[in-house]
Amino acid sequence: MRFRHPDGSTVHLAYCTNVHPAETLDGVLAQLRDHCEPVRRRLGRDRLGIGLWLAKDAAHALITDPAALRGLRAELDRRGLEVVTLNGFPYEGFGAEEVKYRVYRPDWTEPARLEHTTDLAHLLAALLPDDVTEGTISTLPIAWRTSFDAAAAETARAALATLAERLDALEELTGKSIRIGLEPEPGCTVETTAEAIGPLTTLAAPRIGICVDTCHLATSFEDPATALDALTAAGVTIPKAQLSAALHAEHPHLPEVREALAAFAEPRFLHQTRTSTSAGLRGTDDLDEALSGAVLPDGAPWRAHFHVPLHAPPAAPLTSTLSVLQDALTHLVGGPEPLTRHLEVETYTWQALPPESRPRNRTQLAHGIAAELILARDLLVDLGLKELP
Repeated sequence: MRFRHPDGSTVHLAYCTNVHPAETLDGVLAQLRDHCEPVRRRLGRDRLGIGLWLAKDAAHALITDPAALRGLRAELDRRGLEVVTLNGFPYEGFGAEEVKYRVYRPDWTEPARLEHTTDLAHLLAALLPDDVTEGTISTLPIAWRTSFDAAAAETARAALATLAERLDALEELTGKSIRIGLEPEPGCTVETTAEAIGPLTTLAAPRIGICVDTCHLATSFEDPATALDALTAAGVTIPKAQLSAALHAEHPHLPEVREALAAFAEPRFLHQTRTSTSAGLRGTDDLDEALSGAVLPDGAPWRAHFHVPLHAPPAAPLTSTLSVLQDALTHLVGGPEPLTRHLEVETYTWQALPPESRPRNRTQLAHGIAAELILARDLLVDLGLKELP
């Protein structure tokens, strides 16, 4: 979906396909047919943007077979789909029974991460619509926090610097500018936008900036205006933003609230949980750990890294952080010039919701994704952007 910003530029809105993960190229082609095109039809659109997730094996199949890459581009066109952004965070296994900590490997200290992201950049340059010259890729925020020292930080910095050089060469070759956004996430070496400023200003590579995920922003109790103003002041770019909402519990000490939260503690993904105290941010790596006892103070609200469907907040006594998303979006695209032009709805947790809230079939999932995109569209229109055909 495309929108005209009041400054005349085009803002793209997509949804991320990691909600129906596929590890192989055949799986990617199937998800275009079975999921993405039905969402587009449900929206009544001739064209729909998708934030494509290409796992290691799918990316390798495309990078080594130009005919397969041309075939994917043709299939996107045939189904009325376009790609201006990729989700390069998960490397493989995102559809596994248990993802948890595996999603952070390989990290930016490992050569496989650099090579995979380089491949994604080349693929995206080939997949961009003919009238689009800029693509974006989100990636993990360097590494998970444990076993990370100064030597590891230097290795990661060097890898990102090499990536920036490769992106420069790619633009010279293709005329397409590909930018990378490190995506701050609770528990990682870069957990907040504030923690991203130091590494990125040291790197001094304009092609590499921040992907602002509004669920992560909310989980870490960051104020959107403060966070985005600080990034702007530091000269850190925002190649893309992911529109998502976290799980919010206003009174986590109450038994009924803990019971409601327990329904969201599931075995597939990590649901880092945070609370803001007078001594600073406190947290656990997962929601079940927070619920297990006195590990996390419960005198103030809790927020959990659980991507709640934008249009469907959980039932009371819980809610979502949709208001944080709205505030962030106002600052991202509501000003005289947009801070980013690539927006991506990223609710990958539909099948991790409590059983009564999960879609039971493809039709229900398509309906839910379309409803999220409609909500995001309405927010953009309210900010003065004009939806384009």
